Amino acid sequence: MTFREDLKTYVENINKMLEQALDIKTGYADYLVDAMRYSVVGGGKRLRPLLMQESNKLFGEPSKELPYFMAALEFIHSYSLVHDDMPCIDNDEYRRGRKTTHAIYGETTALLAGDGLLNYAFETASKAFDITDDPAKCGRAMKILAKQAGIMGMIGGQAADVKAEKTGETMTEDMLLYIHENKTAAMIESALMIGACLNGAGEKELEDLCEIGSKLGLAFQIRDDILDIEGDF
Repeated sequence: MTFREDLKTYVENINKMLEQALDIKTGYADYLVDAMRYSVVGGGKRLRPLLMQESNKLFGEPSKELPYFMAALEFIHSYSLVHDDMPCIDNDEYRRGRKTTHAIYGETTALLAGDGLLNYAFETASKAFDITDDPAKCGRAMKILAKQAGIMGMIGGQAADVKAEKTGETMTEDMLLYIHENKTAAMIESALMIGACLNGAGEKELEDLCEIGSKLGLAFQIRDDILDIEGDF
């Protein structure tokens, strides 16, 4: 099997896992689950859960708690895109070649779908506690997930980005690096750290993986910014 075929299989397996995790019935709120599902299963590179899976492999056999955190991380990433696309932020009508969530379901439902995905992410991750033999490592992983996704991570970076854009504040190098480090790199760092954490990695190893994630996130964002200007090359 070639690397491309292997990667395709990985992505297909992750997509199946995400679809199964979102196969839920809520009664009167089923319309919202439809919007959540639309936001998640519409494609994407699945980079973050892939990185989590691979970092987990570095430290031994796949951890049985891993799928819950892989799904949770992708739900958080997806919710951030739903909110990012909304008229109050970037006002994007298309993402990955199809209509964005708010363009299909309306702003109110898109807002709630993002909220639903964020909360469902932590509900999903918490299921790992039901099957684990080591609640402490799940607790460490949950702490990493919450911090990297929150005000000290992705949301903090998004807030700084929105503030600079809305106020016309002059973008300094420090500010740009802060935005990229938090808005983009924080969740890549989270993927690498959680995968390793679930297989018993120590603090020094987590620090090293966090640094790798930081540099990878910066490179990813630089490429993304170039594509925004130059187009797909």
